[in-house]
Amino acid sequence: MYLESITPEEIEKLEFASFPGRIEVIDSVGSEFNRAVAYLRSQKVIGFDTETRPCFSPNQPRYGVALLQLSGPEKAFLFRINSLGMHKRLCSILASEKILKVGAAIHDDIRGLQKYRHFDPSGFVDLQKIVHEWGIRDKSVKKMSAIILGFRISKTQQLSNWEAETLSESQCKYAATDAWVCRQMYLKLMRSEKHPLELL
Repeated sequence: MYLESITPEEIEKLEFASFPGRIEVIDSVGSEFNRAVAYLRSQKVIGFDTETRPCFSPNQPRYGVALLQLSGPEKAFLFRINSLGMHKRLCSILASEKILKVGAAIHDDIRGLQKYRHFDPSGFVDLQKIVHEWGIRDKSVKKMSAIILGFRISKTQQLSNWEAETLSESQCKYAATDAWVCRQMYLKLMRSEKHPLELL
């Protein structure tokens, strides 16, 4: 049984966790890109997320998706979409029903990626739409990971510049963790007994 919800104070008491594997930033098509695609195609379940440079004033034009994060168990790839574009082979991963892509609030992420190139999304799982089946009411990635996995993740880089010339180590760690943790939550839920929320 999972907690229905968790308070910020309860989260503060949990230990920090972040993606433990290898993180690769990919900004051009070449041998690294090819290896990344081959690795991701070999996975049954991958974590999915995107990052967009934040807007701090209402008059600013909205930025496009800057980063696409796809994570397996021991490797996470950060594709710099603002310089790479949405390559056909990335689209084919996101359109494949054989590879499950797990994220949270994925609708806007997918829409943002489709602005670069159209693809038909398939094989996506949105954690926010399924956690109620395990009796969980909280929907943020930070709260869901605290409830399901029992640790806390850092959100300090969320509003940083994702279009910076070079991503900092902490940005890379944050971005990889956000995708990886969605995969971890999904796998744990799949091994857990369901206790659906009572609908009011």
